[in-house]
Amino acid sequence: MKLMSPYGRAALIAFALTAVFPAPSNAQVAKGLVDPNTAAEADLLALPHMTPAIVKGLIEKRPFANAVELNTFLTGQSLTAEQLGAVYAKAFIHINLNTATREEIMLIPGAGRKMAHEFDEYRPWKSFAQFDKEIGKYVDATQVARLKSYCFIPLNINTASDEDLLTIPGLGPRMLREFKEYQPYKAVEQFRQEIGKYVNAKEVARLERYIVIVP
Repeated sequence: MKLMSPYGRAALIAFALTAVFPAPSNAQVAKGLVDPNTAAEADLLALPHMTPAIVKGLIEKRPFANAVELNTFLTGQSLTAEQLGAVYAKAFIHINLNTATREEIMLIPGAGRKMAHEFDEYRPWKSFAQFDKEIGKYVDATQVARLKSYCFIPLNINTASDEDLLTIPGLGPRMLREFKEYQPYKAVEQFRQEIGKYVNAKEVARLERYIVIVP
C-alpha cells in the first residue's frame, strides 16, 4: 500500500476540517518572522547559526511541509537545542492554529505544554481578535503578540480580502491575481488544478495549507 506524503496528509486533514469548522473570519498569516520556505538566501544567511552549507541544503529541500519537517532538517545539521531556539526566534514555518499538532506547537520558543493545551482548547479559531482575547487570559500583551507571530488561521480563498491573502508567505501580486481569477473555488481539487498551471506540486501544497475552500 502506498503511504501518503506529509503534504497529502496535511491536505486531507485541512479538507476534512472544512466540513467541521465554520468559515474563518478576518483570518490571516501573522507577520514578524522570516519564512524559511520563501526567504531569500541573504535573509537566511543573516539568521543565527545558519552557515552557507546549511542554507544551501535548506534551499534545496524546501518547501518544508511544516515546522516539524524543518526542525528535522536543522537537527540533522547538528544544531543544538539552544541554537535551534535562536533560529526560531527569528524564523519559523507558521503553524495552522486549527490543525497544528502538539509537536508543531511545542517548537514555538517558550510555548510549553500549557500553551499547547490552550491553543487546542479554543479551536476552532476564527480570528486573531479571538486569539488576543483567549490567550491574553494567560500571558501579557507582549507575549500574546510574540506567540501570534508563529501562527496562521486559514483564509477562505473565496471571500478573503486582497490584504489578507497577501499575508501568505511568498504570495505576490501575480499569484494573487491567479488566486482571484478562478474564484469561486468549488473544491480543493480545483485549486490544485488551476494553481498547478503556474507552480509545481510542492508549491501548490505549500500555498494550499494557508487556505480553506468554502463554496
